Amino acid sequence: MIGSGAREHTLVWKLSQSPRVKEIYAAPGNAGTGQIARNLEITPMDIEALLTAVGDNKIDLTVVGPEAPLAAGIVDRFQSRGLAVFGATKGAAQIESSKVFAKQLMRKYGLPGAQSASFSDYEAAKRYLRQHRLPVVIKADGLAAGKGVVVADSQAEALEALADFMERKSLGEAGDQVLIEEHLSGQEMSVFAFTDARTVAPVVTACDYKRIYDGDRGPNTGGMGSYSPPYFLSPALNEMVTEKIMKPAVRALGEENNPYKGVLYGGLMITNSGPKVLEFNARLGDPETQVVLPRLKTDLVDIMMAIVQGKLEEVNIEWSGKACVGVVMASAGYPGSYKTGFPISGLDKLETDILVFHAGTKIGDTPGQVVTSGGRVLTVVASGENIAEARDKVYRNISLIHFEGSYYRKDIAEIKNN
Repeated sequence: MIGSGAREHTLVWKLSQSPRVKEIYAAPGNAGTGQIARNLEITPMDIEALLTAVGDNKIDLTVVGPEAPLAAGIVDRFQSRGLAVFGATKGAAQIESSKVFAKQLMRKYGLPGAQSASFSDYEAAKRYLRQHRLPVVIKADGLAAGKGVVVADSQAEALEALADFMERKSLGEAGDQVLIEEHLSGQEMSVFAFTDARTVAPVVTACDYKRIYDGDRGPNTGGMGSYSPPYFLSPALNEMVTEKIMKPAVRALGEENNPYKGVLYGGLMITNSGPKVLEFNARLGDPETQVVLPRLKTDLVDIMMAIVQGKLEEVNIEWSGKACVGVVMASAGYPGSYKTGFPISGLDKLETDILVFHAGTKIGDTPGQVVTSGGRVLTVVASGENIAEARDKVYRNISLIHFEGSYYRKDIAEIKNN
């Protein structure tokens, strides 16, 4: 398992339930993965060291969690060595690593999305922006760890974002090209589909909360919580998303000689005129993975190996009808600067069916002690017969966990009439 976040801890937890699995390694992992896997001190971008570790430890399957190694071509390198690896190739991962690539693909194959224009010339982008209706969305083309999208309500805010990306190079090469896009309104929804480039499995959906403060205020983060399934999801909407967006996207990548294998993630806006694509990602989401995988009834290893072997049609993927809610505990100051190294207490006081997935954690100096080591520290997850039940349970338990400066939103999955 390559990666160190709560998404990767969730994947390790789910993979460990398979009778086919004898041992799991996590590179680099965290305090949570260290309880059920062997952590290796290798960063996700050190592809040569990862290849060596796979050979030395006789590893049969490598699962890539984060997007950066996918964009760097880790899957291509592993495949060239004849190794089984779960994830998108560099060519297929362009659907996430280049927003301009994704937008051109959508336009060519008729996938619904926001109207947009792309620019590599700063002055031309400024001229276009001054004539654009507000609010407007400015997107850096490349990977930016969730920091490459600005929704601007004023001309000044939009021009500042443009200058930040293209002139000041705050995101490095990621801002060499930008997209200027119309602002869509509606309900946001994340959609995930397993695919082996031919078969697209039934999708699973979730909703996440990106802003730091209650009421969706403050700066964007990597995600402060999520729930699954969305309360507004109907069978008709589910089918429309599958048939009009996810299957056509996989077909389009195949037509462009970039066959897509792995999990395709569609970030959608459900507008008055139907679902539209905000973005595609080439992997599972975080924090959505933490509420989606607990609902998966099928052996995850069976699914991943079938995708690697191009036999996904032979696997029947089943999802639980239960609801799942996850709330992220973060360090004070996140998504800005924050301090780390604080002991975490209360993890042993929770109800037995509560799940805690680690992100920014490591083992402390005293045996068994877990300390903070990142901005997003933990995701606390509960299941229930409905969203309200799962939500009550997660908040009842998260209040028992403490570390200095801990912060979490109080309004995750707060839905009227659910």
